[in-house]
Amino acid sequence: MLKALAERFVTDRYQPEMRRAYLASESGFSADNWALLGELGLISAMFAERDGGLGIGPVGLATIFEALGRGLVVEPLIDNIAIAAALFAATAGDDLKQVWMDALAIGEKRVAFAHREQPARRSLTWVETRAVRNGAGTRLTGTKSLVPGGDGVDAYIVTARTSEQAGDRDGIGLYLVQANSAGLSANPWRLVDGSVAVSLTLDSVEATPLGGGMAQIETAFDRAALLQSAEALGIMEKLFADTRDYLRTRQQFGKALGTFQAIQHRMVAQYAVLEQARALLNLAMMAEGPAAHRAIHGAKAYISDASVTLGHEMIQFHGGMGVTDELIIGHGHKRLLMLSRWPEDATASLDRYAAA
Repeated sequence: MLKALAERFVTDRYQPEMRRAYLASESGFSADNWALLGELGLISAMFAERDGGLGIGPVGLATIFEALGRGLVVEPLIDNIAIAAALFAATAGDDLKQVWMDALAIGEKRVAFAHREQPARRSLTWVETRAVRNGAGTRLTGTKSLVPGGDGVDAYIVTARTSEQAGDRDGIGLYLVQANSAGLSANPWRLVDGSVAVSLTLDSVEATPLGGGMAQIETAFDRAALLQSAEALGIMEKLFADTRDYLRTRQQFGKALGTFQAIQHRMVAQYAVLEQARALLNLAMMAEGPAAHRAIHGAKAYISDASVTLGHEMIQFHGGMGVTDELIIGHGHKRLLMLSRWPEDATASLDRYAAA
């Protein structure tokens, strides 16, 4: 039922020309679609029942995101809900939740996670932004270079240090910063897949402390890695299916391209990749306890690399038009590039898999 609901959303709202129009908007997605996702329960599905959600487990969520991936949906569900809103739900006190949770669960409000800083490179613990507590409360000073889904949000979940040095795991806290706060400036820019991110500058910005630290961040990123792998698999299946249909109809030298043995071999190789990716995703969906962390990052490491290679192959089979905006192939490949590198790349996921 969840799969059918997501597929109906894609069918009704995601013809190719519609997707281009959504991406071209100032926010990089459709506000009407976001509201509809809230009405359908696809946003609240990602929250626990105690937070006003449906309490859907990893199998259901991955099923939803695979279906949304096949539609190349541009709404920032992973960035704003699976990461940022999940962190808020895990770390905010009851008073804050009373103000925010209902609106977050139905999509009336959005939050974004502001963590990445320019010098960090691959380090999740590199945080130079400082939190200073005084009689007037807590104020943050620093910069955040990459906040996906951060344009037009109502608030940011910002990481900042109260102690230790940049790169240390300890001393990192989470803070809620209203988007209209004095001293906060946001500069929007486009990512490789056409979505909108912002960079933040915080100049003694008033903030509300939340609980938690790196442990909660890593838990949210684990969940995001599973959903990103599911979305990537959906995109891979879409690109493969479209290319297979093209090869069956496109004529060259009086024959369909799909009849040439060299092309058949390359398509079979990518079909095998899809089957391996699905097996790893199924394992990650079903794993529990400590094994889940290992299985999720094993799947993410494999799918991140394999998806980009599959995108390259599908583009090559289409020739020069494979990278044009008229075909979904190039759009899908750009999204796969983003999914394979944010918030961590395949190498980082492989390191986490090996460590586990």
